[in-house]
Amino acid sequence: MNQISPFKSSAFRITLVYVVLFALSVSIILGFVYWSTIIYKTNQTDLEIDAEIEEITGVYNRKGYPGLVSLLSDRVQQRPGDSTFYVLADYQFQPFITNMTGWPRMALDRKGGWLDFPLLDGRETGKDREFVVRARAVLLDNRYNLLVGQSMKDLTTLKTLVGRALIWGLCLTLVLGIIGGLMMRRTLSSRLGAINQTSRRIMQGDLRRRISTRGTGDEFDELATNLNGMLDQIEHGMEGVRRVSDNIAHDLKTPLARLKNRVEELKFQVAGREQEEAAIDQILNEADGLLATFNALLRIARIEYSEQRKGFKNIDVNSILYDLLDLYEPLIEEKGQQLNVQINDKIEVSADRDMLFQAFANLLDNAIKYTPSQGIISIVSVRDGDNWRVEITDNGPGIPDSEHEKVVQRFYRLDQSRTTPGSGLGLALVFAVLKLHKLNLMFSDNSPGLKVCVTNTGRTSESEARTKPSSKPALTPSLVGASTAS
Repeated sequence: MNQISPFKSSAFRITLVYVVLFALSVSIILGFVYWSTIIYKTNQTDLEIDAEIEEITGVYNRKGYPGLVSLLSDRVQQRPGDSTFYVLADYQFQPFITNMTGWPRMALDRKGGWLDFPLLDGRETGKDREFVVRARAVLLDNRYNLLVGQSMKDLTTLKTLVGRALIWGLCLTLVLGIIGGLMMRRTLSSRLGAINQTSRRIMQGDLRRRISTRGTGDEFDELATNLNGMLDQIEHGMEGVRRVSDNIAHDLKTPLARLKNRVEELKFQVAGREQEEAAIDQILNEADGLLATFNALLRIARIEYSEQRKGFKNIDVNSILYDLLDLYEPLIEEKGQQLNVQINDKIEVSADRDMLFQAFANLLDNAIKYTPSQGIISIVSVRDGDNWRVEITDNGPGIPDSEHEKVVQRFYRLDQSRTTPGSGLGLALVFAVLKLHKLNLMFSDNSPGLKVCVTNTGRTSESEARTKPSSKPALTPSLVGASTAS
């Protein structure tokens, strides 16, 4: 099972977007609460200051300067530790009455308006502690400067508390968002993993496998239902094609066999007449070719749709290679080709020996067929722990990279091979056999020629990976759907 990088996973990206949007929305809400609280408290302070100024100016208007002095004196004396501050100064900002150190320096050039300034206070702790005072200055009859302010300690404390609450709330939001996102990712991965697992089983040949549903009626159930419906149609279509192909092969195989028998009887009747015998021999060769084609088609169909592996036994792959050498060495010598063999450690595999023998025989037969005289054919078997591979290489014309996936299709033949005998079913049979045995088939350039690798893993060796960076990946049942050319 291929593991997708978390950073490339759609579920991870959805989770990340979910967490970001969740945190952003909560941050906006908490920020609005913070801003609203601060604005409300500030406006409330401004209203209290305005009310105080309005009351003081009203006394001044009614009772004049004496009444103003009396009121402010009473306010300062009665509330010495209050958070409200008063300063009454002359036109030169020299204070008459105040419960501060004097007129704020930053307000010396201002005869009215709102201002915020720092103030030192050591009344509670014995140490000077700075806090902010919000005040408003007004000019009375162009003679007296009046400043009324309030301490913003409560607002500062409120800001600290609300800010701290916002930070903790945001942290909690992120934690909950991550937990929720991970739960959502787990759910998505679980549902998609079930679909992918079933898809892999189907690609490996189990066309009866279907995607399970949970009965929730959600999008995944709808997707599974649609995919199952599509798979039903595909299975029915493939079953119909297979049935028609089998019927055609069976129906034509019998009359072809009868035709061959009658032609052979006819050959005895024309014995001694060379021209007639040569024509009959050509007819017999064509009949043999047709029969071989139908037999190959039927054999491929039986292998592809076979689900029985009960007859498999543990066999040594190298023993098959030795038998192939005994069978094909005379042909190789006859064509003047050179054979290099490197068979190493014992390779055991659970397989049908006859099928596997036929697959390797087809590969070696192709190498002999397309390798020129004085060419070199190599057979190498390598085992590395549980992994193993068998390589058959030649220095013939090879197969272009773009054709690697096509040559395992039934009746597909390269243009340069159409002039040679064959039906285009040899590699199709090889692919079907290896698919049944859960083995991989890989093609790569031998510069010149072709390297064919049969392996129980989809990865090539390190040396091949370094020397052949452009080689195609292994043709597994998940990449190509069966059958090809020889």
